[in-house]
Amino acid sequence: MQQKVDKNFNPTIFHPAYIIRSRIYRGIKKYAPELKGKVMDFGCGSKPYKSLVVNADEYIGVDYAGEGHSHSNEQIDIYYDGISLPFADNTFDAIITSEVFEHIFNLENILKELNRVLKPGGKILITCPFVWNEHEVPVDFGRYTSFGMRALLERNNFEILALDRSSHFIETLTQMWLTYWHNHIIPKTRPFGRVTQPTISFLINFFGLSLSKILPKKYDWYLNLIVLACKKNS
Repeated sequence: MQQKVDKNFNPTIFHPAYIIRSRIYRGIKKYAPELKGKVMDFGCGSKPYKSLVVNADEYIGVDYAGEGHSHSNEQIDIYYDGISLPFADNTFDAIITSEVFEHIFNLENILKELNRVLKPGGKILITCPFVWNEHEVPVDFGRYTSFGMRALLERNNFEILALDRSSHFIETLTQMWLTYWHNHIIPKTRPFGRVTQPTISFLINFFGLSLSKILPKKYDWYLNLIVLACKKNS
């Protein structure tokens, strides 16, 4: 039986990160079947979305032993040095990398490395934040607009196949309000806050999502980019 995505990465409406994580999950599920053959999960951590990559023949998790968070109990197959990937040119048929690019200071150089180890025509699926608080500090270096990410990929020999914004303005506003509550209010009201957290999460999520059905949907402020690209043949 195929393992499901962990509930922390595909949460219910009672979770404080419901909107951002459910939208990332939705985007990856939409495009993951495009990833076939030998697949690298770059910045893999616990490989939370491995089960969605249903057409992989081989799935290799690569990560960097940095100071942002502990890698204990994660499923990393190979560590790299943060500069170059320990693979020959044209090794992989596809790459998935989710919520990693903001933690890479030398992203332009790493994109060249990802392109190098990807076969011509091979696809890469990327998610990265545009609106989110600082996290895994101090290893948090960037946020990318759709225009910035498109420019970075195109000048590093990738062709954009699809570029989606994961959420619209009201969803983004709802998630950030709930994130503020979860990070800065709940910790000050323990143990009461911990008990009421699911209820508070549900109420804020429900109110925001209900409001979003009434108000115009504007996508100029969004949580994440979901990008499918391929390595150019030339």
